[in-house]
Amino acid sequence: MNTRAFYSWGRIAPVFAHAIQAVWRDVLPAIEGERLAYGLGRSYGDSCLLGGGTMIETRGLDRLISFDSETGLLVAEAGLSLDALLRFSVPRGWFLPVTPGTRHVTLGGAIANDIHGKNHHRAGTFGRHVKRLTLHRSDGRVLELSPEENSPLFAATIGGLGLTGVISVVALQLVPIQTAFIDAELIPFTSLPEFMALSAESEGGYEHTVSWIDCAAGQQHAGRGIFIRGNHSPGEARERMPHQAPKLSVPVDFPEFCLNRHTVGAFNTLYYHRLGGSRKSVRQHYSPFFHPLDAVNGWSRIYGKRGFYQYQCVVPFDGGLEAMTEMLRRIAASGQASFLAVLKTFGNLPSPGLLSFPRPGITLALDFANRGESTLALFRELDAIVRSSHGAWYPAKDARMSPQDFRASYPALDRFLPHVDPAFTSDFWKRMTA
Repeated sequence: MNTRAFYSWGRIAPVFAHAIQAVWRDVLPAIEGERLAYGLGRSYGDSCLLGGGTMIETRGLDRLISFDSETGLLVAEAGLSLDALLRFSVPRGWFLPVTPGTRHVTLGGAIANDIHGKNHHRAGTFGRHVKRLTLHRSDGRVLELSPEENSPLFAATIGGLGLTGVISVVALQLVPIQTAFIDAELIPFTSLPEFMALSAESEGGYEHTVSWIDCAAGQQHAGRGIFIRGNHSPGEARERMPHQAPKLSVPVDFPEFCLNRHTVGAFNTLYYHRLGGSRKSVRQHYSPFFHPLDAVNGWSRIYGKRGFYQYQCVVPFDGGLEAMTEMLRRIAASGQASFLAVLKTFGNLPSPGLLSFPRPGITLALDFANRGESTLALFRELDAIVRSSHGAWYPAKDARMSPQDFRASYPALDRFLPHVDPAFTSDFWKRMTA
């Protein structure tokens, strides 16, 4: 065991913790003290960090155990990345039931944060497709969990932020595809009501929907963006090629002056006008459609040495349009918006986890360079809007939520608490329970 620095993807500040590399499952019972499983570190805030404790690095637990090519049921160790899974499954005609905006997430991390994707209105969250899992508790017990077996602990573990133990094995139901391509349509829109109309129109005929929104646009262009929708392409089996490795990387932290009101505004204007005001249909590989930022290794370093925050919230449909309008107005006025802003609607399929984030409503996720107090002051303004709308915040993206807002966001918290393993914690959890 050694001590080293651990980062979340936001790179706000490192924490120093003891590191244990779990290559075999039998090492898990021997770990002592406060602990937390750590996969690929793609949570943006501190839910994946435990300063001064023991971080169990699970990337070595990445073995494929079995795969049924007829049914698409895959059983693997929880340290397997979605990237490695897709490299295996796509050539065989199977795809993830739900994928986030990056492939560089482990199966265990996908479950612990009950991730969502562009198809939430059709497929719900990742946890809905987990058939069973194996959980290691600190008292030495190794439990099999499913919606039918040990179901209360299963519900606590899905979206449970790694606080119920170490997930070691996962059985996941994949979905069939014919090719590795997506038939996509890109549609410019000029207002939030237009975005809502496109969302409602697309839910019936499109598996995947999402929008980029220009959060830097002034009042004259407020609410403009590009709506993206798509379906898996039909075709021949020979088109099931895996994605290409990224060719770009960011090896050093960018100077802070590179991202400012003017550069972001110019980029967003050019990006919005690249379609020339017209709809565009494209056939593209699944990688740029689902995981565009994975084309650049280490892209989080563009925000500089002080790192960045991602702010993701969801507000109910009732009053949500007004709330989002006001949030976008405040963000544009602050001059702190980035070019990475995503707007989407969640469907009404219930999430299986007690602390799962998605729920019916409108969700906004965007990045903010860490500018200290000015950034935190803007967040307080946005928080007030979300709070008054009875919305919620996503722990996987959070680095500064209050315990009061966390409790208000997750009404099933009291049902979750009895299932927390007393040896497992995180810097996020310590903030929430201080």
